[in-house]
Amino acid sequence: MSARSPGRSARPSPSPPVDDAARRPPASPEPASERVRLRRRRERGSYDREAIDAILDEALIAHLGITDAEGRPVVIPTLHARHGDLVYCHGSTASRVLRALATGAPACLTVSLLDGLVLARSAMHHSANYRSAMLFGTASAIDDPGEKLAALRAIIEHIVPGRWADVRAPSENELKATSVLAIPIEEASAKIRNGPPLDDEADYALPAWAGVIPLASRSEAPEPDPLLPLGIAPPPYVTAYRRPGGP
Repeated sequence: MSARSPGRSARPSPSPPVDDAARRPPASPEPASERVRLRRRRERGSYDREAIDAILDEALIAHLGITDAEGRPVVIPTLHARHGDLVYCHGSTASRVLRALATGAPACLTVSLLDGLVLARSAMHHSANYRSAMLFGTASAIDDPGEKLAALRAIIEHIVPGRWADVRAPSENELKATSVLAIPIEEASAKIRNGPPLDDEADYALPAWAGVIPLASRSEAPEPDPLLPLGIAPPPYVTAYRRPGGP
């Protein structure tokens, strides 16, 4: 295991709220810091780890943001995996964002799930039903080969559970060319919106359709690689693939 700075989380071994005040969720724990305290639409916010973990676990893409050495904001999409109290991200060792993060640059990681388009009677009240999570923290680079391998396995298994056992493990050179970072889930918040549109009282009488267009991510029939030899059937984790919470 690679060394960790004092106070950093140790790496472990490998019904949603709505806007209607009458149906708001129970009060969640206080935020870990002022950086993650919601300023607007606080009724949609949560600092509950169970809610945050569920969003991280369902999402496939995370966006990782930093301010670079020249003071410019940079945001990159990345595959990720939550493992206990950490979120793993990976990329090329040539990535300037990952290099900056590995040297201690403050990071912001976000994930978002879009559940529906909310059509209101007023143009200004159109919205979306969504679930999002935001983390602030300082990432640490994983240098130990065994720990790096475990982190990459966690990412593969997050994308397609059961896949790791069927594929070639990374070679030594591939591991050296890959940067893997761990971000602790210490300063985090979730924000959730669901339910119907919230119009001004006077607008409810307008003759315009209002409601929600539900959206969901779902897998289609698998498409084999054209170079796949005959006789290799897709495994059950491919033919029956579903995301957590998906249709």
